[in-house]
Amino acid sequence: MSQLQSWADPSLFIKQIHVEESCLDLPYTREILQRAQLPYTVVPDYQDPEAFPGLYPENLTAGKQHLLLCRNRGHFFKPCPATKEYRCCEYHVLNIGMNCPMDCVYCILQAYLNKPWLTFFLNVDELLAELTSAFTAEPDRFFRIGTGEFTDSLALDRLTHLSRKLVSFIAGQQQAVLELKTKSAVIANLEGLEHQGRTVVAWSLNSTPVMVREEIRTATLKQRLEAARQCAHWGYKLAFHFDPIIEHHGWQQGYKETISRLFDMVPADSIAWISMGALRYLPALKNIGTRRFPQSRIFSQEFIEGLDGKSRYFRPHRVELYKYIYDLLKSRAAAKTCIYFCMESDEIWREVMGYTPNEKGGIPYMLNQTVQG
Repeated sequence: MSQLQSWADPSLFIKQIHVEESCLDLPYTREILQRAQLPYTVVPDYQDPEAFPGLYPENLTAGKQHLLLCRNRGHFFKPCPATKEYRCCEYHVLNIGMNCPMDCVYCILQAYLNKPWLTFFLNVDELLAELTSAFTAEPDRFFRIGTGEFTDSLALDRLTHLSRKLVSFIAGQQQAVLELKTKSAVIANLEGLEHQGRTVVAWSLNSTPVMVREEIRTATLKQRLEAARQCAHWGYKLAFHFDPIIEHHGWQQGYKETISRLFDMVPADSIAWISMGALRYLPALKNIGTRRFPQSRIFSQEFIEGLDGKSRYFRPHRVELYKYIYDLLKSRAAAKTCIYFCMESDEIWREVMGYTPNEKGGIPYMLNQTVQG
């Protein structure tokens, strides 16, 4: 199998599992260990797995081969950590674990985390109970929920089968929709579920050169789009995220090719929303990214500090990138598909799209309409 075809399921990168002692005899733990067929060690509660050689983040690549199964002792469910300076879609984050076996050069988790291994939370019953409490507390609120903030939604699904539990639960919730966002092609567990249209399966997409050079151990564009087409066949709504949009040599042709292949392979009327967001990062990420990936040049361009403290392309440059990609998307997207910006200002919205979110009812309303109608 060639390198380009090897990472449709990035969980194959995992070589060792660690289990928190109090979780060892849980039926769910035993299921995962049985599926994985990997060596495992038992770790005392509240303790880290055995130390890895080197310091974080230099040991991050090796750490991604290790999976810790444990309980989450904090909250599972919270609002997206947005910033007030830019327009937010009022997403809610469902924390199913930390880190993922893929290794994108621009991944913000490198700067947020301080442990190199992957973590998956086993106490799913408590996760579902927390969701139920949140829905009960605000019966008139519609929740858009995503599991892809601190990890990839499906990268470990071959082992965990978590998607089956979440999709089945959300199917019975009229006030919520679940988005499973991935760079993998791990969709087998989604087949045959009575999802009731309450789950949106989403993929991050980029220009092919970016995907090849900057998104390590991820599914190819072809694999992602074939998986999306299959999910559409199973009746799921889809979403796609062009984020981060990265300037590179030949970027116009690169994004044009990706967008053409997207709409050639996936039925446009199955797409609920498409987001756009230009590369932005905390200063700490540049230091980590350039040390871990010295061959990458994505951090060597001109940036300014945005209102949120993150480095961003100059506004006229962002507008140029956005206008080109938005026009390509708009020319082929279905009329009901919501195309929106992730964390951009009203000025950018008006320059590129000709209106501000408030003129359309706000971003949450625009997105909710695509799945509530």
